[in-house]
Amino acid sequence: MLISSPPEDVIVVGGGLAGICAAIAAVEKGASSVTVLDRHCGGGASAISGGIVYAGGGTRTQREAGYGEDTADNMFRYLREEVDFAAVDEETLRRFCDESVARMEWLESHGAKFGGPLCPYRTSYPKPEYGLLYTGSEKAYPYCEKATPAPRGHRTNGKGSGAMKYTGGDLWRPLFESALKMGVKFQPATRVQAFIRDDVDGHVKGVVYRCFYHSTGLRAKLYKWFAETGKEYEPHLRPLARLLNGVAELIWKYGAKHVTSLESRAVILAAGGFIRNKSMLQESCPNAAGLATHGTSTTGDDGSGIKLGQSAGGAVSHLDRVSGWRFMYAPEAFLEGVIVGPGGERVGPEDHYGAAVCGNMIQHSGGKGYLILDSTQWSKVKSNVDEQTHSLWRMLVRYLLAFGHKKATTLEALAMSFKIDPGKLKYTVKEYNDAIANKQPDPVRKQDQYRSPIVSPPFYGIDISIRDDGLMMVPAITLGGLRVDGRSGMVLNQAGQPPPRLYAAGRTAAGVCSNNYVTGLSLADCVFSGKRAGEHAAHSLPEVRDSRPREALPVSTYNDLPSVL
Repeated sequence: MLISSPPEDVIVVGGGLAGICAAIAAVEKGASSVTVLDRHCGGGASAISGGIVYAGGGTRTQREAGYGEDTADNMFRYLREEVDFAAVDEETLRRFCDESVARMEWLESHGAKFGGPLCPYRTSYPKPEYGLLYTGSEKAYPYCEKATPAPRGHRTNGKGSGAMKYTGGDLWRPLFESALKMGVKFQPATRVQAFIRDDVDGHVKGVVYRCFYHSTGLRAKLYKWFAETGKEYEPHLRPLARLLNGVAELIWKYGAKHVTSLESRAVILAAGGFIRNKSMLQESCPNAAGLATHGTSTTGDDGSGIKLGQSAGGAVSHLDRVSGWRFMYAPEAFLEGVIVGPGGERVGPEDHYGAAVCGNMIQHSGGKGYLILDSTQWSKVKSNVDEQTHSLWRMLVRYLLAFGHKKATTLEALAMSFKIDPGKLKYTVKEYNDAIANKQPDPVRKQDQYRSPIVSPPFYGIDISIRDDGLMMVPAITLGGLRVDGRSGMVLNQAGQPPPRLYAAGRTAAGVCSNNYVTGLSLADCVFSGKRAGEHAAHSLPEVRDSRPREALPVSTYNDLPSVL
């Protein structure tokens, strides 16, 4: 059955952080009717993320923590080096940095809460009492020579959810509630299948989607429960998540038969990335082999938003870029060791961000890596576990210290147990120690605060090689997407021209973190690109709007939606 409704001003496809920010911004700029269509019941991957937003330039949280001297230009100089060759021009990156403080204030005006002291140690999983942290490679070479290091990871205040206490839901939820209060209509359990195209010039003027006939019916409620519960367990209980998602998919297959066309004056695609689409990964990201295509992603990250944009002539960019994370901190003392490949050579600086460490292993050692420490460093790690870790990460570290390592009285014996070249490992460690003793720079330029000699037996090793399952899996996200105009967020075609009325945001678009990623940068880009698209879409609306009576979609509140966030 195909039912037509009067045109909306703006339709947003995807109800994660980027989509909700787009909807709010559109209403603020004058759009009188905004509808968000989401395949589950909102949140997306953002809601099961760590809830860390990358921001700088002297935010309130930075000022309160004593780092208010950070400037937008300083942030720009760091990010220009970090995200080099991203799909954004210098003007867009400067705008991203210049507006960073204002965006944080905007988030807070819609209910998001930030604040708290600086975390005194290196981690991507801070304890709840900390609200600010270093999340990238700001202190590492060569970044520290390009810009003054400053902490820019703003952790959302909240209780969090799941075994890792992810606070992404505490960021998304108040924004979602704010959007509903502003009159944004939300349609859950909905999958957009195609665009409505203008018969004359072919521009996008709406969507065709499939949903449950009654969004409050039993089948819809069961679908939402299984889908949302499955999403909750994605980061840490993959088999259970797979089972729950499978049941949700069966309910959808046999229960969702209601097809609706909805016209609009602008469409914003914010439907996530494509880490769950195996065929797209095999075609575009050969480097994704061995990485876990789950973790902080959902079944919605199947590339459907990107493919929709391509169906309207949209071009893509950076689809070959994927970010996998091998974190070896906290405790920080892990960074005092050396990471070597099977040949015994170091694969890169140990103090770089976890995605860079993972990338170095892929590029230089076939995805293999081994962390080598001596007994002094090992003891330091053990003494800092309770102070610097919590929840599931603490359990992982305790597993590594108890069972997940190898031990030997000599470096040669340790090398043999891992099938590492023993002579080369001994030379690598000697070179590392000699540089410390002679007060010379580290051979791969690791910073002094993470350097200590590897001299005291017994010696310890942990296999940190890339794998896609188990306790030591390497989670990943895709970074590329639809090419968009830097000023508006409109999707660009192969000729660099925007198809009228079509926008993309979040991981559906190739944005600030399309080349490299550090913790918090994707959520920050979701806010930036979503807000940009919503504002421009509303600003570009025709002055004369349809005056026909409007058949309103059901308006839900967050409490109406079965969810475990």
